[in-house]
Amino acid sequence: MARILIVEARFYAHLNDLLLEGARAAIEAAGHRHETITVPGALEVPGAVALAAETGRYDAFVALGVVIRGETYHFELVANESARGVMALSLDGLAIGNGILTVENEAQALARARPDDKDKGGDAARAAIAMLGLKERFGG
Repeated sequence: MARILIVEARFYAHLNDLLLEGARAAIEAAGHRHETITVPGALEVPGAVALAAETGRYDAFVALGVVIRGETYHFELVANESARGVMALSLDGLAIGNGILTVENEAQALARARPDDKDKGGDAARAAIAMLGLKERFGG
């Protein structure tokens, strides 16, 4: 039974509730345990994962959040840098699933976040579990 940490950027609470629902259901369906921590926004997710990884208490991680395009360049910065940070952690050997949505509007976010629709929270959890399986297979 793996210990999985869900790190969620709580900027859009109603959307994150849906992502969390899907992620938790996928983790529980696979027979694993989970905890959840909250950070202010998507840019803080990779840092929180890195800090938690240093403790050695978790086997895998799920990154969740929502970034909705606005009127400024800030969207690109947050979307790109949060994805870059999660990818860097993956390349460093962490089993991590990226469920940080980067969308044009709330309707797209809702469709992707709902567990009964695209279930991107569940997908991220399943990706983390799959990566953990690979890590264990290769002796990591």
